[in-house]
Amino acid sequence: MSEDVEGTEGSFRGGVITRGGGDAGRRTPSHTLPRARLRTEDGVGIDACYQPREGGFGDRDGGARRAAGRVPAIVVAHGFTGSLERPAVRRVSQAFARHAGVITFSFRGHGRSGGRSTVGDREVLDLAAAVRWARSLGHSAVVTAGFSMGGSVVLRHAALHRPEAAGTGRGTGEGGGDGPGDTAHRMHRGRTDAHTDAVVAVSAPARWYYRGTPAMRRVHWAIQHPAGRLVSRYGLRTRIHHRDWDPVPLSPVEAVPLIAPTPLLVVHGDRDTYFPLDHPYSLAEAADPASSELWIERGFGHAENAAPPELLERIAAWATARTGAAPRHHGSGTTDG
Repeated sequence: MSEDVEGTEGSFRGGVITRGGGDAGRRTPSHTLPRARLRTEDGVGIDACYQPREGGFGDRDGGARRAAGRVPAIVVAHGFTGSLERPAVRRVSQAFARHAGVITFSFRGHGRSGGRSTVGDREVLDLAAAVRWARSLGHSAVVTAGFSMGGSVVLRHAALHRPEAAGTGRGTGEGGGDGPGDTAHRMHRGRTDAHTDAVVAVSAPARWYYRGTPAMRRVHWAIQHPAGRLVSRYGLRTRIHHRDWDPVPLSPVEAVPLIAPTPLLVVHGDRDTYFPLDHPYSLAEAADPASSELWIERGFGHAENAAPPELLERIAAWATARTGAAPRHHGSGTTDG
């Protein structure tokens, strides 16, 4: 898909211009936290926000990078029609900030970011820009946590940005090849500073074009029909590209086998009205059992809007434990898998 770049002022390729500010260690609204305009590899401006870990340090003083290096960062990838300003995304950020520094951002075509949504294809480039920003702030370990569409993006991102490719110039598909039809892969080649150290996919689909639930049939109408795209643009602040995928990107279930040995957590609710349980089970079956876990959460619905606080706490504790940092708080709940 070609990409129209909108609202990319104050940014530059591969870097950031920060704006705004906030006091470290305090729960503050996202508009008062450190903000940045990121630039993706294909030139789209991405609105992003950084929340330091509670009790940590902001990015203003000379010791900030050293302080950040002692704690991981969690980069949050929201679901379709979300944005960093949405209350559900802010709630996730606040919960995760009890354990780690947190970066939230709006995918292309969402909120104040530029461009148009490609519904999970080139969004891998948006996530890569956010991960690079986290590392530029001094975080030596970075975890990606995605919800719904964001869940599919973190899976593909982890498969396409693998640390073992550092300095080789090789692709990251099996055998070092290009991987099945993925424009985002060809654009990121060699950018290993965007790799993740652990992956969390919440309410993620396993395969593309799923229409088996009423909720997903509504989503496809919003994406594929002109009237649906108008509703999304003006009612949901989501600008969707009108062109079909060409080529079709690597699907989540195809991406999962390429993620190992990076730790992977798949989380899904037994009351998800978008993707039934065959999706997480398919992802778990495709994953390396030595480096992956599956949590089936009783009573949990779909994505960040339905995620209860105790689940967010457990996810953050899992993420920090997998990066070698001791969790500060512990939730409780039932998992299966």
